[in-house]
Amino acid sequence: MVVKNDLIAASVLSGNRNFEARVHQSIKANFLMSPPLVVAFALAGTVNIDLSSDPIGKGKDGADVYLRDIWPTMDEVKAVMGQAMDPETYRRLYSDFTSENPLWNEIPSSVGDVYEWDAKSTYIQQPPFFENFTMQPGTFSDIKGAKPLAILGDSVTTDHISPAGSIKATSPAGKYLIENGVQPSDFNSYGSRRGNDRIMTRGTFANVRIKNLMVPGTEGGVTRFYPGGEQMSIYDASIKYQAGNTPLVVVAGQEYGTGSSRDWAAKGTRLLGVKAVVARSFERIHRSNLVGMGVLPLQFKEGVTAETLNLDGTETYDVVGLDHGVKPQQDVNLVIHRADGSSEIVPVKLRIDTAIEIDYYQHGGILPYVLRQLISQN
Repeated sequence: MVVKNDLIAASVLSGNRNFEARVHQSIKANFLMSPPLVVAFALAGTVNIDLSSDPIGKGKDGADVYLRDIWPTMDEVKAVMGQAMDPETYRRLYSDFTSENPLWNEIPSSVGDVYEWDAKSTYIQQPPFFENFTMQPGTFSDIKGAKPLAILGDSVTTDHISPAGSIKATSPAGKYLIENGVQPSDFNSYGSRRGNDRIMTRGTFANVRIKNLMVPGTEGGVTRFYPGGEQMSIYDASIKYQAGNTPLVVVAGQEYGTGSSRDWAAKGTRLLGVKAVVARSFERIHRSNLVGMGVLPLQFKEGVTAETLNLDGTETYDVVGLDHGVKPQQDVNLVIHRADGSSEIVPVKLRIDTAIEIDYYQHGGILPYVLRQLISQN
């Protein structure tokens, strides 16, 4: 009913995030509240209510019951807190954890110095960040012939980039789980499966509310694959582009990467084959995370946007000026090759902000950089 009639259904939750689709893929309005208020709205059975004046239900005698009638007093709260924080209970439960929690001992585990990866696991897989690792760092080089994977608007959050909520059965991640014998009722969430890069890469830019301006009028992780302009999922387009060794870019507006400092927002971007993100501005931590994963953050000059440049996704991009003595925050050129054969050079700022970040990027990211440092010290 909700999907069929495009209803704006609402949820109330006492977690620490109210991102769209966090509770369910079809829930568009999510509101953070204290646990007692969540219970009160649950009793009322609707969010279309003024709890300060409307009754939330009726008592056994048929009389209206208001929130003020059941809201606990401070003395009641203190009494419950005193019972919950009994020191002796803490000593008993945590002094010998295994004996007090017998189910813990029943969890199967492996032994040995090295973890044995289970190829069939849908929760944890060996990450691909050290594949083809060598002791030699890379070099800065221009990006040539890149295609846009997405053109996004303002205030794209890390949850838009890498959602932590439920997994939609028709999404690339959902299809992957079904192919591996997992029923939709057992999907769990992206956040619970963050140890599996196969899931998280498929989930990157797959938030059901993200809007890719390359495909106007749509929501979710869809894009167009060029040449041809075929509409498909962002993940499927990424795989096709990577098969042809085509580098990718993402274009965005202001405040790109706001929200929680979710590492998979940068990891997934890297694994999709994105070489650069060009935005009007970046959230501080996400910009740093992009560099740490070997993805170039580039910033438009004031007044320049995807709209002023009339970008629609049919373009091909070069990033030039990277192969000669790169310095923090220097200007480089974004060369836009349009479908009509014309080209335009747009100066952008390289948002590698510090000398150490230059090292991180040259090494392919902070992970291979640290590994090379550790090996060289032994």
